[in-house]
Amino acid sequence: MVPLLLVLLLALLLFGAGFAVKILWWVAVVVLVVWLVGFLARGTHSSGSRHRWYRW
Repeated sequence: MVPLLLVLLLALLLFGAGFAVKILWWVAVVVLVVWLVGFLARGTHSSGSRHRWYRW
């Protein structure tokens, strides 16, 4: 009975980890899209030169 419970617990942990990794991939894709939009749509200075849209 104990080995069966351990296998079920392992399967549950692996399923949860897989779900978390999939969510993290989607978060990474959204952050990449936001970064690209910000990079391509950055504003211009009054002198006409482009500047960085981030502070660092």
